[in-house]
Amino acid sequence: MNPNPATTWKFLAPNPKSSYKQLFLNGRHIRARDLYGMYMSAEEPMTPTQIAADYDLPLAAVEEAIAYCQTDPPEIKEDFEREERIMEATGMNDPNYKYGGKYRALSPQERARLGL
Repeated sequence: MNPNPATTWKFLAPNPKSSYKQLFLNGRHIRARDLYGMYMSAEEPMTPTQIAADYDLPLAAVEEAIAYCQTDPPEIKEDFEREERIMEATGMNDPNYKYGGKYRALSPQERARLGL
């Protein structure tokens, strides 16, 4: 998981209860990528200090999440691509989905074909 084996993450770890491969904050259901998104937001970027205060986290944990994401770990891209396959296959990418579109359940065969 760790893109640089020499790096030891103090605040980040995989979440064994999640289907996501990317790292989460230890003991929390917060993906490092979510914190990084707040930091890099084009509309309303937040400082690491603001993020730490909003989520009651140590500043060092937020800084570590940002550093992890800046390494461009492949597991984040894999998670994104998996979500895109699911959304496409289930109809959630349909522009009318939010206006009453129908979710299409996937058969076990479809899930296997999509690598889910």
